[in-house]
Amino acid sequence: MEKIILDVTEGVYATAKEARSANRIPMAYYGKGVENHGFSVDYQDFRRAYEQGGRSTIMYFKNEKEEEFPVLVQDIQYEPVSDQIIHVDVMAVQMGKAITTQVPLVLVGVAPAVKDLAGVMIQSKETIEVECLPKDLIHEIEVDISPLVDFHTSLTIGDIKVPDTIKILDAEDINILTVSAPRAAVEEETTTTEEGAEGEAPAEGAEGEAPAEGAEGEAKAE
Repeated sequence: MEKIILDVTEGVYATAKEARSANRIPMAYYGKGVENHGFSVDYQDFRRAYEQGGRSTIMYFKNEKEEEFPVLVQDIQYEPVSDQIIHVDVMAVQMGKAITTQVPLVLVGVAPAVKDLAGVMIQSKETIEVECLPKDLIHEIEVDISPLVDFHTSLTIGDIKVPDTIKILDAEDINILTVSAPRAAVEEETTTTEEGAEGEAPAEGAEGEAPAEGAEGEAKAE
C-alpha cells in the first residue's frame, strides 16, 4: 500500500466549530513521550484516506512546516443525525517502538459447509489485536475458510497465520468462524422430533386409559 500523507493545519482555527465550518475535521494528536497537538484536516481528504487505510494503517500528517507525524487512528466521533465525522483522535507512532492495534480479518477461499451443504457462515470476530513494530504492521489478515467442511468444525484465533514479526494478543481458543445448518434443515429436524413425540404411547394414567382394578371401589368406600 502506498504511503498515506495528509496535509494538516495547526493553530489556524480558534475552535473546533470554526474548523468544521471550513469543512475540516478537528483532530487530537497524543501519545506517550510526545507533545500533544491539535490539528485539522480537510474532510474529504481524511474520508478517502480512512476508507483506504482504516485503523490498521499508519498515516503521516504533514503540517505547514513540512514536519511529518506518523499516526494511527484511535477514535472517530460522528454527528448522530447526519453521521458526519466531527472529531478524530490519533495516536502518535514512534517508528522504533512496538505498537498495539486492531487488524481486520479478510475471509479467503471456499467453505465446503457453505458451498456443498448450504450452511450459513457465522463470524464471531472481525478484527484481532496484534503487537508489532510499525514497519511490520499489515493492513489486513487473511483467513482461509476451506477447513470448514461441516457444521461441527470451526476456526479459532489459533488457526490464524501471521508473519513471525507480528504477535497476536487475543487468546488462541477464541472462536472466530463457524457454519450453522440452513434454516430449512433445522425446521425439518424439529418437525421430525415433534412427530416422533406425538406417536409415543400415552403415559400411565393418561386420558382414555382404563382405571386400575379396584380403584372405583376404593373411591366409593371413601
